[in-house]
Amino acid sequence: MNSNKARAFSVHILTATGAIFSMLAMIAAANSAWENMYLWLVVAFAVDGIDGPLARKYEVKKYAAQIDGVLLDLIIDYLTYVFIPAFALYQSGLLPGWTGWFGVLLIAFASSLYFADTRMKTADNSFSGFPGCWNMVVLVFFAVEPQPGTMVAIIALLTIAMFVPLKFIHPVRTMRWRKVSLPMAALWVAIALYATLRNFVMPDWIEVALILVSLYLLFVGIAQQLVPKKA
Repeated sequence: MNSNKARAFSVHILTATGAIFSMLAMIAAANSAWENMYLWLVVAFAVDGIDGPLARKYEVKKYAAQIDGVLLDLIIDYLTYVFIPAFALYQSGLLPGWTGWFGVLLIAFASSLYFADTRMKTADNSFSGFPGCWNMVVLVFFAVEPQPGTMVAIIALLTIAMFVPLKFIHPVRTMRWRKVSLPMAALWVAIALYATLRNFVMPDWIEVALILVSLYLLFVGIAQQLVPKKA
């Protein structure tokens, strides 16, 4: 195997480590070890942020085409962004009774349709519709602990947002305003790590910062739709 193929296959291997981190997160969630679960999910989130640029740099479609990197990435994204966070939301008891069943089944069902939608990417490498980043949503739920009715309403609204032509950025690939969006995404990861290490017990101002950064990442794409790009 020449060096080009070796580098390309190494990117696939890096992406596939997300399955390992997903399994470790799932085991932690089954044991209600939420801090461990989110530590593994944050690691998987970080891997997901770097494997795409590496795949393009080392031309995996040319030198390691035997493995469909896009499909591999989608499988792991569904586990880490959707399935495990939804299970954790139910397992934690944050949504009691019927609200738990409604919330997690809606997340799993709707997200499976969205992840299979061939129109999910826009021309500027953003997403059309909310991209199923339930790991981020559920982490905010764990940190802030809103009322069950509020969480159900947020889940319902974001589910609807998956299937309407609203723009949501990819912090790494969306070039417009990336000088702000990329640091904001890094800040979100840092706060998430802090919250996880503190078992979600943290000062109010950290909670406020987490909410504000999350709102930025959620709505900045819609803001880009509303503010025309200068020629």
